[in-house]
Amino acid sequence: MQTNSGNQPAGEFFTPARFGILLALLVFAAFPQVVLGLESFVARDFGFFAYPLAHFQRDCFWRGEIPFWIPYNNCGVPFLAQWNTMPLYPPSLVYLTLPLEWSLSFFSLLHLWWAGLGMYFLARRWTGNNFAAAFAGTAFAFNGFTLNLLMWPSHIATFSWMPWVIFAVDAAWRDGGKKIPLAAFAGALQMLAGGPETIFLTWLIAVALWLQQFITGGGDTSSPCATVTRASPPRFAMLWRFPLVVILVISLAAAQLFPFLDLVAHAQRETGYTDLRWSMPATGLANFLVPMAFGNTVSEGIFFQHGQYWTSSYYLGIGTLWLALLAIWGLQDQWQESRGKKPMRVISQSKSLLQLWSRFCTNPVCLLALISIIGLLCALGEHTPFYPLLRRLIPQLSFITYPVKFVMVVIFAAPLLAAFALTNLEKNEKRIFPLGFSLLLLMGGVVAWTQLAPQPADDTHAAEINGISRGVFLFLTAVILFALTRKRKAPPLRFAPLVLLLIAWLDVFTHEPKQNPTVPPTVFEPNLARAKLAMNPQPELGGSRAMLSPTAALELTRFAMSDPKNNLLAKRIGYCANANLLDNVPKVDGFFSLTPGAFDALLSRIYSQTNADWSRLKDFMGVSQTTSPTNVLAWQPRVNFLPLVTAGQKPIFLEDASALLAFERNDFDGSKMVFLPPDEKSSVTVLKETPAKISQSKFGNNSVDFQTEAAEPALAVIAQTYYHNWGVEIDGQPAPLRRANVAFQAVQVPAGTHTVHLFYRDRAFEIGVAISLCMGINCFFAFLALRRRDLPASPASGEHARPA
Repeated sequence: MQTNSGNQPAGEFFTPARFGILLALLVFAAFPQVVLGLESFVARDFGFFAYPLAHFQRDCFWRGEIPFWIPYNNCGVPFLAQWNTMPLYPPSLVYLTLPLEWSLSFFSLLHLWWAGLGMYFLARRWTGNNFAAAFAGTAFAFNGFTLNLLMWPSHIATFSWMPWVIFAVDAAWRDGGKKIPLAAFAGALQMLAGGPETIFLTWLIAVALWLQQFITGGGDTSSPCATVTRASPPRFAMLWRFPLVVILVISLAAAQLFPFLDLVAHAQRETGYTDLRWSMPATGLANFLVPMAFGNTVSEGIFFQHGQYWTSSYYLGIGTLWLALLAIWGLQDQWQESRGKKPMRVISQSKSLLQLWSRFCTNPVCLLALISIIGLLCALGEHTPFYPLLRRLIPQLSFITYPVKFVMVVIFAAPLLAAFALTNLEKNEKRIFPLGFSLLLLMGGVVAWTQLAPQPADDTHAAEINGISRGVFLFLTAVILFALTRKRKAPPLRFAPLVLLLIAWLDVFTHEPKQNPTVPPTVFEPNLARAKLAMNPQPELGGSRAMLSPTAALELTRFAMSDPKNNLLAKRIGYCANANLLDNVPKVDGFFSLTPGAFDALLSRIYSQTNADWSRLKDFMGVSQTTSPTNVLAWQPRVNFLPLVTAGQKPIFLEDASALLAFERNDFDGSKMVFLPPDEKSSVTVLKETPAKISQSKFGNNSVDFQTEAAEPALAVIAQTYYHNWGVEIDGQPAPLRRANVAFQAVQVPAGTHTVHLFYRDRAFEIGVAISLCMGINCFFAFLALRRRDLPASPASGEHARPA
């Protein structure tokens, strides 16, 4: 690749291999205790969602089971179809095969490294400058937003593939051939990692880039910001290659996508499901300059802005912000040209103003700036009219929870903008320091604002120190940028590019208290809470369940200790979120993105009515332990709970609303009656309470088995969440499974003694697997064939050298 940058010789040190090693060293320097296995991540969802689910998935893996269903939470809920549980993501083998207390944290760090490496290759392709690419890779891996994602292995995995997907798809529509299956594999791996919002935004960026290049015929070298000469592919080739890649990606990931879409169709989320909570605060732009302004440390020593608790930071680093804004400011020259302010230059570069205007609009820097602005406006959510209006125009956007997630578009674009600025640093030399001085003034204004007009609960002292320290990093960055613009460099200044990377890393590493506190891995020891609580009776799979009271569920969500170790241990005792999985204790509630709609409606009703008793419903659900009314970390036994499989109840045909009201009023006895939807009346022949007996009941992860004995046809009721993928056989013969008691299961059994077998069968998964396997094999052999075609031809056999 050729470049017009005078900085390229100094940046030649940053080859792909060397940058990969450097980035690995930076990851190790940031988290040595995690890499060495001495400590594990723990904060927030890592401890209460990610780790317990990985523990369950690992148990299934070593038993040779596919984790379709998880019976320990929500009275049973789909697992594989959740998508963010990563059951089909190949790199999950890292934590499935290695010791979990180390490997899950290492899995997150491995993807942190992969994210930076992907951005390096993307920026290197677009700029042709190794140094600029290395800075972009470092900035993408080390910023407040990316580091926050470490607590969600699924999110960091999906996000790490974002630059790789853009890199591969761009190559596919440009070059075709073997790069098409490679792009398909990259896109499929991101799909299997399971962060829907990140995947959605990745492909929106890809579409925008494709349109940009399609308009210009694939050429972007006409732009003053372009630095790499690349041949323009025919528009017709671009027109079919990109849709082909999309089709291949969907086909390769069908095994995961089909069950997920099936669950979405039957789950609680629908258009209008989400609101605008946890938008970026109106003061949020100030946090790009002073990351600890307008907030405080609310739990586990982690800083959060007021009113936004999804990400602990989205601080880019002052150097990255400075360079990104510099690249955008550089568009001014081209803008002036497009308006005809420099007519001689216009005439020399373009035949018409229209052509130059087209070049300006399709400039990669302009595109990155535009998507950054749109991302920021969406992230601000309710604080501007833009995103609420956009949601009215596109109602499907309401599936995305927490508008602040749109800031990831800025996190993607800013490192690339910074790379363009570094590549063209000499052209923008006169703008560097006025812009830096402006940023310094803005930082001072933010610090003064926090001191003179603090918000309630602001940590003003921390904000002041934070602003001053960021000012120091601004100064250090200015010194290095000054060195980089010198035409004659003393030998020590040859290390300036490396120093700039280290300053950018150190700036982000120190911008807040630890975003990802770590603890000894012993806090995740299985059965730790079970041994301490010594419940009697002990909830077991197929036996009984624990149930948090509505008050306890709310208090444990708000409960926070400054020490992350004690915070986790306390919440493990309270079985908060999914912590119960570490003790194999079934419970009524859980923490999942998607749950079957009927059960979610029931659970929402229970946990929103804090004064209701619900004791009869608890009996039916087999609740043997519930939270003490005087201590949310204590449990008390219940004695009237029913077995999870009962039989002989009289059917009562009620609409769900009436059934929920009966549960709330305790006008329900699960041992004597069962509520069925009115449309079941014509197919159910049982009309009264019938003497019946259940024996030999056995619950597995994906099955339920029991034996019935009745003098006449009866209904058997299973206190497990109803979902359409469950089937039933009676003595090996198929039978209909019915929805009972709003959200549970029932089956009509004949008179006599019979064996009943319930099983989970996901036909969407089976169809998806067939498609994914066929397409995977086809793509693999297509890649081999196309690769062989692209290899240089070997000398003709039998050819001999001429004699002298």
